[in-house]
Amino acid sequence: METTIEMLAQAVAAGTTDIVATPHASPTYTFDPAAVAERLAAARAAAPAGITIHQGADFHIDYDLVQDALANPRRYSINAGPYLLIELPEQVPLRTVPQVVETLMRAGLMPILTHPERYFLLRGKVDVVKQWAASGCLVQVTAQSLTGMFGSTARKMCEDLLDARAVHFVASDAHDTENRTTRLDAAQEWLTSRYGAQRAEQVLVLNPRATLTGAPLPSLSERGSRGGSERQRPLWKFWS
Repeated sequence: METTIEMLAQAVAAGTTDIVATPHASPTYTFDPAAVAERLAAARAAAPAGITIHQGADFHIDYDLVQDALANPRRYSINAGPYLLIELPEQVPLRTVPQVVETLMRAGLMPILTHPERYFLLRGKVDVVKQWAASGCLVQVTAQSLTGMFGSTARKMCEDLLDARAVHFVASDAHDTENRTTRLDAAQEWLTSRYGAQRAEQVLVLNPRATLTGAPLPSLSERGSRGGSERQRPLWKFWS
């Protein structure tokens, strides 16, 4: 809990007002809704002023878990709405992903693929992710991938996906207070300098806000372009 409070304080210091707690739901890490609710209540009670914690999950594609999600469509989603963060186990055949996404969408869920730039099986396969995005799967990349923490290959894939407008969210994917923190300000600055303030706002503020209410993702009236110096505070983050 001490680490949790420090992570929340770091988020507030970086300008975050809302954060989604996304404990893993996988064969290794059992997702217990009662335990999650209890720990969220404790975190909310101890949280610093200025931030709201929302419930979600980092949902691993697994046969039994998918069946449970189909039977309980709002158990793992963000704020019990339609948006669901999905993670690919390293051993999952890529050809099965579109089928799983379509199955979840038929159940009223909107899958958000987390950090495709960090999957070994997707290295060099930008076109595959673009195809998934074109078919309706939303895409989230990790903020620290943009700033180089996960290497040049991950950053290059993020750039290619951003250039193709196949990135819908940039998330903190935070795990601790030192290496993988809740801060998004460096990623915001990187995005603003390369794609403009409007594009940064889209993936850091507007689209994430829609997931909290269950609204469709807003479309920008004018596409962001490389360059621009205006800076907006990042308001929303995802937290694993």
